[in-house]
Amino acid sequence: MNEQQGRRSDTLVWLITGSSRGFGRRIVEAALDCGDRVVATARRSTSLDDLAARYGSDRLLVAALDVTDADAATQVVGRAVDRFGRLDVVVDNAGYANSGSIEEMPAADFREQIETNFFGVVNVTRAALPVMRAQRSGLFLQFSSVGGRIGGTPGLSAYQAAKFAVEGFSEVLAAESAPFGVGVVIVEPGAFRTDWQGDSMTMHPVGPDYETTIGRIHEQRRHSDGTQPGDPARAARVLVDLAHGDLGQAHEALPMRLLLGGGAVDRVLNGEQRRLEEAAAWADVSRSADFPSAESGTTDVGTTTEGTAA
Repeated sequence: MNEQQGRRSDTLVWLITGSSRGFGRRIVEAALDCGDRVVATARRSTSLDDLAARYGSDRLLVAALDVTDADAATQVVGRAVDRFGRLDVVVDNAGYANSGSIEEMPAADFREQIETNFFGVVNVTRAALPVMRAQRSGLFLQFSSVGGRIGGTPGLSAYQAAKFAVEGFSEVLAAESAPFGVGVVIVEPGAFRTDWQGDSMTMHPVGPDYETTIGRIHEQRRHSDGTQPGDPARAARVLVDLAHGDLGQAHEALPMRLLLGGGAVDRVLNGEQRRLEEAAAWADVSRSADFPSAESGTTDVGTTTEGTAA
């Protein structure tokens, strides 16, 4: 896209984590190509040198950021505001997955995945939220995964646990920040042609008892890498259009969750249907845990609100 053709009058300021490759890289490019201003971050700022060379420094600020470092996240947010005067969109994208069985995965690896994939989101969100609250505007695009809603993939216990946590955290964030005009969208990609299951993933050896589950999936990953149906550049354009409101004509509000990719849609529709069927099948047993109603002698279901539910 020609920069002048793509430039919008309502330019936004973005902060994007994990910008060196994959979704992060594509979102940086899509935002810059439409005329927005971007703070692109990665663990090693040198991995972003080509972006700086291509786009210059007028609308791009490159910064090193380890998202597990809360103080560093606060400093980067400060630099973003000092440079561009505001902060409109935060993309919490940095993350990775290693695969191995629950009992065999090194404990340090498990914890590091949680630190990056979950606490990294927490750190950057907490750093940016005071700015957006003061502005009374802003948008968080919180990267989860289709596995963060419909989990159970053998080998991905740490990754999917972290993504489930991101979803719970982000739902509370949405409820707390809505009065300030701050929006939250949980992004749930399916299989995309990034290096998520390639160079970025360590597939730990598994014992013979796990060969038919995790071992089989490892083999499938090796053979399918590079053929995933999802196009990260197209997904990035969807997210940039979403942030600019260009997809809002047919919808009254931003989605709480945005699935990316047809496979993700199919997986969620099938998975949610199974959950609904299970909830209905066990409803009588579930309701029997309530106090009996004094008037009828039967269980009083009543209404449970988020304010009283665990």
